[in-house]
Amino acid sequence: MTDQNPSSAPVTVAATPPKRGLPGWLRGVIWAVVAIGVLATASYLTGVNTLTSTNTAQTALRLALPILFCALGGLWAERAGVINIGLEGMMILGTWGAAWGSFYGGVWVGLLAAIGFGALGGLLHAIATITFNVNHIVSGVAINLLGLGVAKFLASLVFKPLSGNPKESPPVPKFDTYSATFLSDWLGDLEKQQRVGISDAAGIIRGLITEVSPLAMIALLLVPLSYLVLWRTRFGLRLRSCGENPVAAESLGVNVYLHKYVAVLISGGLAGMGGASLVLLAGGADYLENQTSGRGYIGLAAMIFGNWRPGGLLGGAALFGYADGLQLSGGGTAVLALLYGAVILLGVIVVVQLVRRRWFAAGAGVVGAAVLYWIYWANDDLPSDLIPYTAHFVTLIVLAVASQRLRAPKADGARYRRGEGD
Repeated sequence: MTDQNPSSAPVTVAATPPKRGLPGWLRGVIWAVVAIGVLATASYLTGVNTLTSTNTAQTALRLALPILFCALGGLWAERAGVINIGLEGMMILGTWGAAWGSFYGGVWVGLLAAIGFGALGGLLHAIATITFNVNHIVSGVAINLLGLGVAKFLASLVFKPLSGNPKESPPVPKFDTYSATFLSDWLGDLEKQQRVGISDAAGIIRGLITEVSPLAMIALLLVPLSYLVLWRTRFGLRLRSCGENPVAAESLGVNVYLHKYVAVLISGGLAGMGGASLVLLAGGADYLENQTSGRGYIGLAAMIFGNWRPGGLLGGAALFGYADGLQLSGGGTAVLALLYGAVILLGVIVVVQLVRRRWFAAGAGVVGAAVLYWIYWANDDLPSDLIPYTAHFVTLIVLAVASQRLRAPKADGARYRRGEGD
């Protein structure tokens, strides 16, 4: 810009360059370190070693996989502008497909069958929402009901003669697991030494590298792969433009219908993989009726918590999987210790907000910390009926806290007709 001063020559003022924030991967590392520090502190102060044990980390990884797959499925669909509430139904179809394919052809055939059945559910959702402009929420609920009904019918038709029970499959092959033996043994020695911080980190890391299935490796690889495809390729740019402004995308020659269909099919296939992770992992159950237990919805919540970004939804899936795994490993006592850790984390957040002079946020943090500490102080254990819903409570709390910073794709859930911008 120039300063029109008659007594002097025009002066050019350089624009201030925008401040660059930390890279996403570095923020993720920082949050991981903070999380381990909080858990280590809570474990030391409460005496509950389950918070950072190898068993808890292993269980958390196994339980986080279906959530992560569904979250990735939601990401692909919603970045193209299609709300996919039907992830739960597609996941249910994936559980049946995984058991059926694995029983007759082995684990890899089971995985492919799960992807195929999940994608079939995605195709139905795409036809309803993209071609016929059905409300996305209505279509998603219908897919959930349809997936449950189809799975029941197929299980009664195929599995009942084999297992004698229409609600479960016969035993099916599972994925083998692999461990970094030398590193695992060394970390195990560190964990047994019970050094504050060091042993806690060793226990968590050891749980993540011991008895790991190929499906877990695939899931973790799909996170950076999704980022690279959606944010670093021409196809990904066009797909995301369909979720931001499909009319503008069409005016630039993008086949909006095609990109939406591809995105929802991929979404369904990923949800089907989430179903496979419930059936084909070592230590897990075979096909059981209603074994998804709402994990498709939790996956959707993890995607929203992650602000429709691959790295963020990975953190959300890890958080919800950890909460679920902790209640299985340690019961109510461990969940109470986790509440104590939440109090410590809120204390840190309050200090940060005070430094930033955000008085309302700091006050809300103090109130939240006081409530959680009162629950911890007033109870020696939690009611057994509430413990299985730990991950669901965490989902509600996290979404309530994170709701202020979320930004969905602008055309997410919006109806679109070809040529409507002419």
